[in-house]
Amino acid sequence: MREIGADELRHIARGAAILGTGGGGDPYIGRLVAEQAVLEYGPVLAAELREVPDDAVVAGIGMIGAPTVMIEKLPAGQEAVTAFLTLQREIGRPITHVLPIEVGGMNSLAPFPVAASLGLPVLDADCMGRAFPMVQMVVCTLDGVLAKPLAIADEKGNSIVLDVRDNHWAERLARSATIGMGCTALMSSFPMSGKQARDITIPGTLTLASRLGRLVEQARRDRQDPCAAIASFLGGRVLFTGKVVDVMRATDPGFAKGEAWLEGTAAYDGGNCRLAFQNEHLVASRDGAVVASVPDLICVLDAEGEPVPAERLRYGQRVSVVGAPCHPRWRTPEGLALVGPSAFGYSHAYTPLGA
Repeated sequence: MREIGADELRHIARGAAILGTGGGGDPYIGRLVAEQAVLEYGPVLAAELREVPDDAVVAGIGMIGAPTVMIEKLPAGQEAVTAFLTLQREIGRPITHVLPIEVGGMNSLAPFPVAASLGLPVLDADCMGRAFPMVQMVVCTLDGVLAKPLAIADEKGNSIVLDVRDNHWAERLARSATIGMGCTALMSSFPMSGKQARDITIPGTLTLASRLGRLVEQARRDRQDPCAAIASFLGGRVLFTGKVVDVMRATDPGFAKGEAWLEGTAAYDGGNCRLAFQNEHLVASRDGAVVASVPDLICVLDAEGEPVPAERLRYGQRVSVVGAPCHPRWRTPEGLALVGPSAFGYSHAYTPLGA
């Protein structure tokens, strides 16, 4: 195991926000909450999956709701701890390791207040390899691990527990509860054994996020294009560079849904790009043709390589759109049925980026 302190949290926040494809919550807010916990309680130990005993008890932590709401409805800082302790009481045994449910923005950092305050290690892994907007969109669903029980807590001190029949019902019921809590909350769920965590979760994603965050700073120091460096690091490519000329978004129902339109600059002068998002960027179209689609990663970056969350896209921003391959499990028939274009109501077929 290795220690993660306040300095590395900065790199993880940036890298996770890139991998989070515009979603996963505001990385700046998540970093502030995580840094405060680390400064108060000390560094957090990060464990590799191979270090986790078979009989360990692992639980996931993550935000649920519409990231747009969090611009004004800031977390109090204890929601994740409350949800975690509520889940622990419900399952009736100590949880030994915490796990980011997704590698994205705030959500990669959500376990750190829990780990720091309770002295638990965080697993260097997650359940998506990116960010998706719905509870059932995890590799756990592919392997039959249920979000059961599922504990949700808000900033007012309210908490509830859901006992669900499957992960699709977990999404439906948890989303309804979250809307009642003001459209954002923290949840703890997917309790599993150490063996299950080793077998099904996606390894090394905190380390990947940290390396990606450092890469951006190194590219700047070397006076290289950080967007091109990110694309190369992820095995992807720059899909478009341009100026945001319009954004349409709404919070409905419990998601941040919308579209953004870009006009091309530099090599893409005269072209246009349309981004469709539901918390995360789902489809990128260039001059009317789909060039990248969920489950592949669609990352929006400013000229300095900083990720731009979907809820913070604004008129006049100069951005680059980077596409990168998703984890191979999402390209299987089962994976595509769960998180492919049709899962979000799109009729176009999925074409793997790079194919």
